Amino acid sequence: MVLDIWKKISKKQVDPVYLLYGTEAFLINETKQLLVDNVLEEEEKDFNFSVYDLEETPIEEALEDAETFPFMGEKRLVILQNPLFLTSEKSKGKIDHQLAKLESYLKQPAPYSILVFSAPYEKLDERKKITKELKRNATVVEAKKLTEQETKAWVRERAVTHGSGIENDAIELLLALAGTNLFMLTSEIDKLALYAGENQLIRKEMVDHLTARSLEQTIFSLVDKVVHKNVEAALRIYYDLLKQNEEPIKILAVLTGQFRLIYQVKELARKGYGQQQIAGTLKIHPYRVKLAAGQAGAFSDEELSRIIMLLADADYQMKTGGMKKEMLIEMILFQMKGR
Repeated sequence: MVLDIWKKISKKQVDPVYLLYGTEAFLINETKQLLVDNVLEEEEKDFNFSVYDLEETPIEEALEDAETFPFMGEKRLVILQNPLFLTSEKSKGKIDHQLAKLESYLKQPAPYSILVFSAPYEKLDERKKITKELKRNATVVEAKKLTEQETKAWVRERAVTHGSGIENDAIELLLALAGTNLFMLTSEIDKLALYAGENQLIRKEMVDHLTARSLEQTIFSLVDKVVHKNVEAALRIYYDLLKQNEEPIKILAVLTGQFRLIYQVKELARKGYGQQQIAGTLKIHPYRVKLAAGQAGAFSDEELSRIIMLLADADYQMKTGGMKKEMLIEMILFQMKGR
């Protein structure tokens, strides 16, 4: 698990080769930053830290750097970006990598260097010999979306790094308000920890007071008001969005997406899919599935179909100028009241 690898790096327990791959950019960036912060002293970075783009530089040139003894320090850190040769894609450039030299290096890596492959790809080509060799000899960080439990554990760890703790209820509310984007969560946790103060607990009330709501989470709250038949509160949220200069067509798109998600979750659950399976099928975070599943029970299939049709019609009206955009969403919310 990526959190376990981070803990080891933070304790300066580093390995000679790392492979970071996947599409969750935050996890890749955070791992690289942890290595930079824990392997090198500030004054060493000019001499012992190198970054190569393997779409522009042959691997043998980077390996030559890794095999060079560090200057004024004990370790050398070499980061290799975009190792496209690990995938099934063909390189657009004219770089011809001597992969035999990489295979040889992996069998006996320089004891004074840390070699880091940063591969922002969803999949690697497991059929290739070099991919197999690298995965066999490297510490692998798969940068995929964290599960609900991993996200919560990460939130706790992030708070601890600031000398704070965080209540379980506060974590739940934070995820509900800010979503599961790790870049956004980092900003929110850092702000909350600063507000709480060192050795203090981040409480639910602080999260409610200080956390910035993403548009998606604000729309989720709006839908939740509809679920509980409190359309007046839903309208207040909608009017607040308009005051924040959110475009009605953008609000409509996110609102439609939320109801489509509720419908999909309801349908897949009926087929016996668990929440993790649904998340994998729809390619979304499991926490979003959990929230949508909680809302799905409030609507019959007929109600959801009718609402989605209303939203589709509103989208057509907005794009053809059939009615004032702001009024279209108002009308839909009033119609939902009598569902």
